[in-house]
Amino acid sequence: MIAPQDKDYIVIVQCHLAKQRCSGFACEIAFHERSGGFAEYAKDKAYRTLHITCGGCCGRALNGKLSQIVRKLKKMQKIEKEQIVVQLSSCIATHNFHGPACQHLDYLKTLIAQAGLDVREGTWINELSVKRREQGRYA
Repeated sequence: MIAPQDKDYIVIVQCHLAKQRCSGFACEIAFHERSGGFAEYAKDKAYRTLHITCGGCCGRALNGKLSQIVRKLKKMQKIEKEQIVVQLSSCIATHNFHGPACQHLDYLKTLIAQAGLDVREGTWINELSVKRREQGRYA
């Protein structure tokens, strides 16, 4: 289990397709309120965040993006890989009003692991989506 309070930098990855119609506002609110997928992060810690997309299906662009982020953070900010966590947004990790969970979820996790980074799933938890999962309408 990843201890989010031990991290300093959060790379929040949103679905490229969902991002075309979603501002990410609810995910940003969840981060600032430390709710949903961010509930385990320390409320009194000032984390640095970066919001990116997967780059589009199949998500292969994430490999290059993460490599650049790791290099730049180390060179320019003296932030090591161990201080970084990748948070996959709910539009990638779960079936919700944007659509089903990403069909490339396991591949994205493989790319993140190859970059040597920890990964967490979920950002904003939509109560209607939770109810629809319970009803069997969402997987």
